[in-house]
Amino acid sequence: MSRVRVCKTADIPENGMKGYELAGRRVLVAQSGDCYYAYQGICPHQEVCLDEGFYDGSVLTCHQHLWQWDITTGAAVGLAEAPLERYDVEVDDGELYVVQASALQVAEIFAGASEATLARLNDIARREEYEGGSALYNIGDPADDLYILESGRVEFLIGRDERTTAAGFMLRKGEVFGWNAMLENQPSRIARASCLEKSVVLRLSGKETLQILDADPVSGFIVMRKLSNLIARYLTLSGAK
Repeated sequence: MSRVRVCKTADIPENGMKGYELAGRRVLVAQSGDCYYAYQGICPHQEVCLDEGFYDGSVLTCHQHLWQWDITTGAAVGLAEAPLERYDVEVDDGELYVVQASALQVAEIFAGASEATLARLNDIARREEYEGGSALYNIGDPADDLYILESGRVEFLIGRDERTTAAGFMLRKGEVFGWNAMLENQPSRIARASCLEKSVVLRLSGKETLQILDADPVSGFIVMRKLSNLIARYLTLSGAK
């Protein structure tokens, strides 16, 4: 986790909001009553700055397609189909800080795993930074590692031989890709993953990840069940039959 200063509390209007660039990421800070909240600054629907939208002290509305969120929780309201990524906020002597959790801590497939298992996974995770246009892996590469997106955007090209198509979906922080590294009899990549912009990922050995999960059967069952749901969802999104 990292603690980053954002601004003075007085810089945020009463029941208002402001956007900030922090380490290459857009962050939205809002005040509601006596409390401050911080969220991803870009709409999860399209690349729209949320501080350009509307905020009534309770509900945040993106001006582009009218997606809305509860400012106290980041939960989707009305038309919105995805929640906002939330950051913890700390106030210290009139200064406002946000605390960003590791992507591993917010990864959907690891939710519910024991603290000990998460700690062991964190020990084997390698944090890597890539410039925009960089390829993380190509079709046919060995499927040795899985990845968790920490920041940035990753695009996928799926297929075999010359028959490739864009996958048609993007990832949010904490989402896992390259997950065939955790599957038997899937030695090679069937997709190309590349960064659309400067991105940060956590990279974990698939073999070591499975060994850690084998040592904690309860956590292992939870993770593999979530992984099966993840695979089914992406197969649906990519139009697989």
